[in-house]
Amino acid sequence: MMPMPYRMLSSMALRLNGKLYLFDAGEGTQINWKKARLGVRGLKLIALTHLHADHCLGIPGMMMLKAQMEDPVALDILGPPGTGEFVTQCRKILDFRLNYAVNIIEWSPESTGPAFRDEQARIWWQPVQHSRFCLGYRFEELDRAGKFSPERAQSLGVPMGPLWGRLQKGQRVTTPSNRSVEPSEVLGPPRKGRHVAFVVDTRPTPSVYDLCRQADLAVLEGMFLAEHAEHAEQKGHMTAVEAAALARKSGVARAVLTHISPRYENSDLKQLEEEARREFGNLRVGRDLDTFEVNYPEETGEP
Repeated sequence: MMPMPYRMLSSMALRLNGKLYLFDAGEGTQINWKKARLGVRGLKLIALTHLHADHCLGIPGMMMLKAQMEDPVALDILGPPGTGEFVTQCRKILDFRLNYAVNIIEWSPESTGPAFRDEQARIWWQPVQHSRFCLGYRFEELDRAGKFSPERAQSLGVPMGPLWGRLQKGQRVTTPSNRSVEPSEVLGPPRKGRHVAFVVDTRPTPSVYDLCRQADLAVLEGMFLAEHAEHAEQKGHMTAVEAAALARKSGVARAVLTHISPRYENSDLKQLEEEARREFGNLRVGRDLDTFEVNYPEETGEP
């Protein structure tokens, strides 16, 4: 609930093709952002789970950091009801300069479909169970084109070169013999993109299972050891073992536990990790500045 000298607050930056999507921004997020040398030019979205200080107080700092660059792109901010007021009042009271547009999208009971979509991904949200209204998120990279068949292309009279690239981008081409070739004639079935879940500050509920189902990576809170399960239930959190069981039952490929209670020193993280791994083996406790590469679903092996 507070930044510690040895551990910062919850925040996850997801980078895809140079664009950055930030999930939660606890107090001091920009410190580790700079340490990680992520840069701010690619920051296009902040997704906020809920309006508790340890998840949102870093947003004004990130907005001001982005404003220091020339000609920044617009920023989308997703969040629960009240997000717009929080951002607006911070700007009004602190009177900080912005040189880019800010688009705020708040969850409502009428919300349907993805919360956000751009040319490479979509983001889904669902309410979870905490001491105040809280959202979980699922980031889905859009499906990729099917595998290209050079043999099939050559048999149709498409010579190696730029025409192959256009077909792989989904564009129809015309061969030197004036034959029209559709991408579907040389591409296999679409291939699933990578899916990442970000779910913190919640009890294990059906909506959390939906957000995590078959995810390639799930970043979950594992706030307490099993011996402190009563505290977890009272405060609307999960133990490390509960998070691991959720990952296993959801068919998650890999899980990372975060949002660890400040009652635990970094020396206690190994115990949390060992407890959780007895429930789900492909799991670790995240540390500040950890980086995880997410494989495509068809790839195997630990990155």
